[in-house]
Amino acid sequence: MNLANKLTLVRIFLIPVFMVFLLVKFFPYGGKFIAAGVFTLAALTDGLDGYIARKNNQVTRVGKFLDPLADKLLISAALISLVGLGKLHAGIAFIIIAREFIITGLRVMVAGERKILVASKLGKAKTIFQIVAVLYIIIISDLENLSAILPPLSDFLQKFPYLYLNWFLLFLAVLFTVWSGVDYMYKNKWVFKMGKE
Repeated sequence: MNLANKLTLVRIFLIPVFMVFLLVKFFPYGGKFIAAGVFTLAALTDGLDGYIARKNNQVTRVGKFLDPLADKLLISAALISLVGLGKLHAGIAFIIIAREFIITGLRVMVAGERKILVASKLGKAKTIFQIVAVLYIIIISDLENLSAILPPLSDFLQKFPYLYLNWFLLFLAVLFTVWSGVDYMYKNKWVFKMGKE
């Protein structure tokens, strides 16, 4: 197994570590910062494994399968965890996860025709906005906890419109999630016409 695929596996193995630090209260304050750090590390391996695979000409079928799978597992784990913590509306998580299931199904259909569903720029933008939104929610939720013992932080949060920024980032994440999903299906609509021929 090449280095790029090993990095993808590292991202998958980091998912339960991230969830443990996010959901289990090891520390009264600051525990979610560790979860945010693990999530960031896992997200960074996404761009790194693709770069290494292309640079070293090590793009493999296994990598093309594992890489998007790892992305979907990471984002789904984060969204479900945030819903469980009461930090994210279940409807938003459903829209994003449903899109991932639909595109995964499309990817399988395309692969059945011995073709590859290549990640688009919209798909990559979607991933970035999802990661930023998740990180922001995690960090803000820990800052809210810390504000209980740090009056200056409490004053800052009262003045800073962090909830509006939260909804704006989620709006962008959902927008690009739906947009990229529709774009993938439109560009690969030939798959849906096959059964009619």
